[in-house]
Amino acid sequence: MYDSLINVNGNQVPTLDLLLILTIISLLPSLLVMVTSFARTVIILSFLRNAMGVQQTPPNMVLIGIAVFLTLYIMDPVIKQINTEAYTPYKNQEITQEEAIKRAQVPLKEFMLSNTDKGTVELFADMADAEEVEQVQDLPMTVVIPAFMTSELKRGFSAGFLLYIPFLLIDIVVSSTLMSMGMMMLPPAMISLPFKLLLFVTVNGWELLFSSIVNSFNIP
Repeated sequence: MYDSLINVNGNQVPTLDLLLILTIISLLPSLLVMVTSFARTVIILSFLRNAMGVQQTPPNMVLIGIAVFLTLYIMDPVIKQINTEAYTPYKNQEITQEEAIKRAQVPLKEFMLSNTDKGTVELFADMADAEEVEQVQDLPMTVVIPAFMTSELKRGFSAGFLLYIPFLLIDIVVSSTLMSMGMMMLPPAMISLPFKLLLFVTVNGWELLFSSIVNSFNIP
């Protein structure tokens, strides 16, 4: 069974290689989420929704759609570089599959490392007992990806904290006002929600948020 060959596009592919390719394809969406700006973007959008107190508005599908297209916008220079240096030569049969993968890793590494804290990279390099390299770009993806993911989570939660502050102040003011008026049975969240929405719309919150997310990424 393992020695059998399967014909794919006129080429003989061993069964084990085919299974490996299918496994990589099945994991590709998750890997792409982890090596792009998607994770930080969707975390920030989720924090914003919770801070405003609107649990289901916008719905998850809308948030994911916004995160996907913002990711495409942010990653456009990287995607173009991968297409020019790796995919197009491979499609034209100018380079091998292994060489195409190596070339595709270069712009991804540059993007991830430019948005990763140096201390985080050193931490994962030490835990992996990675060999010392002259340039940080020479580190393996098994070190760069978890370091990038950790930095993205840290920055996403930091941005979420900053988003909570103005809405938290509104909650405090509304709660204090209701208590001073003796209306303790009235839920403060019900009164503060319209003021939160008014604040967000008045400052043109969506454009401000999207521009802040885009500008927070370093594009090499």
